[in-house]
Amino acid sequence: MATTTTSIEGYKLGKVLIEGKTKQVYNLPEHPGLCLLLSKDRITAGDGVKAHDLAGKAQISNTTNGQVFRLLNEAGVRTAYVKQCGEKAFIARKCEMIPIEWVTRRLATGSFLKRNVGVPEGYRFSPPKQETFFKDDANHDPQWSDEQIISAKFELNGLTIGQDEVDIMRRTTLLVFEILERAWQTKNCALIDMKVEFGVDADGNIVLADIIDSDSWRLWPAGDKRLMVDKQVYRNLTSVTSTDLDTVKRNFIWVAEQLADIVPRKDHLVIILMGSASDTSHCEKIATSCRSLGLNVELRVSSAHKGPEETLRIVREYESVMTNLIFVAVAGRSNGLGPVVSGSTNYPVINCPPVKSDNMQVDVWSSLNLPSGMGCATVLYPEAAALHAATILGLNNFMIWSKLRVKQLNNFVTLKKADKELRGVRNV
Repeated sequence: MATTTTSIEGYKLGKVLIEGKTKQVYNLPEHPGLCLLLSKDRITAGDGVKAHDLAGKAQISNTTNGQVFRLLNEAGVRTAYVKQCGEKAFIARKCEMIPIEWVTRRLATGSFLKRNVGVPEGYRFSPPKQETFFKDDANHDPQWSDEQIISAKFELNGLTIGQDEVDIMRRTTLLVFEILERAWQTKNCALIDMKVEFGVDADGNIVLADIIDSDSWRLWPAGDKRLMVDKQVYRNLTSVTSTDLDTVKRNFIWVAEQLADIVPRKDHLVIILMGSASDTSHCEKIATSCRSLGLNVELRVSSAHKGPEETLRIVREYESVMTNLIFVAVAGRSNGLGPVVSGSTNYPVINCPPVKSDNMQVDVWSSLNLPSGMGCATVLYPEAAALHAATILGLNNFMIWSKLRVKQLNNFVTLKKADKELRGVRNV
């Protein structure tokens, strides 16, 4: 006799809000604003025309999805994902789904080639190609233009989807793809293309939602199509045997295993050297901005004029234990700290003098007018010092790079929303 699941990990399940081919979405009556997504041991293709039971797929899918969304959440992307809940489910914030699939492609393959005859397989899109498809199984998810999306005037949680919202989703889609592309590059695996979906939360914000797992992308280890480890292996099967399904399952497990340790280690350090403890307030502002970008920071006090030996001893101390360092030199009046450190280390040095209005030109000039052979940069604002450090460290750490890109996206969204609230002809 079949049993009905009434709770998962202490979450009492309410009614089924949505049921798809591979998942169920449950209301959580004791947790307003949240829902639970439960994956099925089911794999499908061709709008459900091809479908098979695949024992263990739900757990693998849920694990993969959790790893992806936790990575994106850490980067600062606005998502509906909250946390994993048991082996086959996760908790998400309730949102009304926008019925559009956003597809991003780095290489031309698959359906793109059928719709764009003459484009060779493997054609590289730079920037990545973006396409949108209206979710309609009966009509095989037709491709839509921006104009069609805007003209549909979807209204979800009080938000009407117009040009501004399309622009935000387009930018966010590209950001998500590029973050995951860089993440997979650390595993010598090429992200060829992927699809994502968005929802509108109770506050009217557009958030990345639904599920991202091995059904969502094409992955080619070493960039070799013959080594593909995604659902395309299943799509390509003309007949499906138990051995074939085992191969598909092994591929999905491999993907989940690679994601388990994909977030880079925080093996870097930004050392903020101040010439005097009186500059602590200025340095704390730099440190706060650094930490907001995921940077490790340490503050030290040392004067290159009053104690040059101690300054160099501090530099050597860090060089002996770390290989990924940035020094930020904070010194007013005659700034000898930055040049002394720059002339004694091969690591980047950033000057950020605590300038004051009464002697700004003198203080800045001492940081800019460097002796020959010095390569330290100079910025005036604490946030700029942190951003400069992050751009350097982000060259070899995709998570830091991702946080910078998310910051750019947030700036764009903030401007979009402000413009939307204020624009319009006014009669005075």
